[in-house]
Amino acid sequence: MVTLDRLVNVLGGYGARLWCCPVSRESALRDVVMHDAADPRDLRGDVFLAVGTDSIATAVDLAVAAHASVVLVRASAPDERTETGDVAVLLVDPDVSWGQLAGVVYGLVLEGRETESGRGPTDLFALADSLADALGSAVTIEDRLSRVLAYSSRQHLADRARLETILGRRVPEPVRELFERRGVFGHLAASDEPLFVEADPGHGLTGRMVVAVRAGREMLGSIWVECDRPLTDVLSAVLRDSSRTVGLHLLRSRASADLERQVESDLVIRLVEGTPDAAAVLSRLGLPPGRFRVIALQAHIGDERHAALLLAFERATTGFGWSRPGRSTLFSNTVYTVLPGDDVEAARAWVRSIREALPRQVTMLAGIGAGANSAELPASRSEADECLALHAVRPGTKSAIAYDEAWDDILVQRLRAAAASGRAPARGPITELRRHDSANGTSYVATLRAWLEAQGDLAEAAERLEVHPNTIRYRLRKMAEVTELRLDQPAKRLAMIIELAVSDPAP
Repeated sequence: MVTLDRLVNVLGGYGARLWCCPVSRESALRDVVMHDAADPRDLRGDVFLAVGTDSIATAVDLAVAAHASVVLVRASAPDERTETGDVAVLLVDPDVSWGQLAGVVYGLVLEGRETESGRGPTDLFALADSLADALGSAVTIEDRLSRVLAYSSRQHLADRARLETILGRRVPEPVRELFERRGVFGHLAASDEPLFVEADPGHGLTGRMVVAVRAGREMLGSIWVECDRPLTDVLSAVLRDSSRTVGLHLLRSRASADLERQVESDLVIRLVEGTPDAAAVLSRLGLPPGRFRVIALQAHIGDERHAALLLAFERATTGFGWSRPGRSTLFSNTVYTVLPGDDVEAARAWVRSIREALPRQVTMLAGIGAGANSAELPASRSEADECLALHAVRPGTKSAIAYDEAWDDILVQRLRAAAASGRAPARGPITELRRHDSANGTSYVATLRAWLEAQGDLAEAAERLEVHPNTIRYRLRKMAEVTELRLDQPAKRLAMIIELAVSDPAP
């Protein structure tokens, strides 16, 4: 249930401010009505949108008649003596369209959810059932990407394509390609009229009637009716009219989803940046106590950096809160997800599920932080960032990079960053040998590295460099004449290994 306080707080971000509030801000809001001067019917609702009214007094009178608790009106604030009775007044900024504001209000109030942990179910399934009963056929409601939003419980004579669509939560790719070849998607983009799609036994398809779902000119999705012949004119009219109803539901769902995403995003940012009440934030997000991993995602299309980031974020937050394993935020150019569990393979499987749901032309990179408790989530986020950055030095790596297997590379990257900031020694044996190689064409640095990595094994070092072991002995003696190596001291050997790793990355 949405309260007046929640409505005021949300609409504050959309250019509406509370002018007066003679009622409790804990008042429950369950329905919305909009003023229509051409409609003589009595209106009743908790939230009254005084569209077309430029007087607060008139707006309040209309709201009182509708038994509303709050009225939204676009008007200049009068003096404090204006009577408002028991109606709160929200003044709407002139730059904010009624269409935008109405979408937010309807989405927030009519969905009526205070989960803060994701989005609960809408009545799209009930609508699909009602439509299936009216048409006498199974119904599926899909979004623009052919993902299933709802489907009717009627399964009588359901064909293989429908069953695979429901099980996979989206139309199978071969069936989508068939529709593409037949011009179905082109028709949906251009027309509001229902279209009959012929059967195709090879794809398990008995036939379909389909109609686009729009809000204004924007296509939101489509309704699919399983049938072996075109619907009658009467039933086609029912399907066409139903598309408008579904459009309103999708608008409400999208507005509510956006608001819930904002709440979720703010809470996740608090977790990954560090907060003393992490346990309480996890509870508000609907996540159980225990271990977690932070996953960092970036998405590109060709050379356009981050062009698909919103797609990745939408996919990460698609689905009801209680059915999604993680909680996500879009921060700067990265999507961060807090995923319950300590299993790195489960985290990789989650990343794969996101990648598979994105268009083929999208390149998605991911980094997975180490397992962490609630207080360690900021450290896991930093590790996820560093794993993500490793893709730059591991070109061609498509799978997610996890801290568990890449901590050594991350350590070297940290040391490299320190060296780049001038915090590494500017002089020493490696510097002297590098200068000698440059001046005399020798290979002392490469030889020293091979010997150190082989832990002093002359034969292995010689094999790496494809020379004779005696050549390694000779070069080591000549190096000792150039600089003081002290290879008998473990600390010196360790320091040289680190400096070589930082300054001369292995090929």
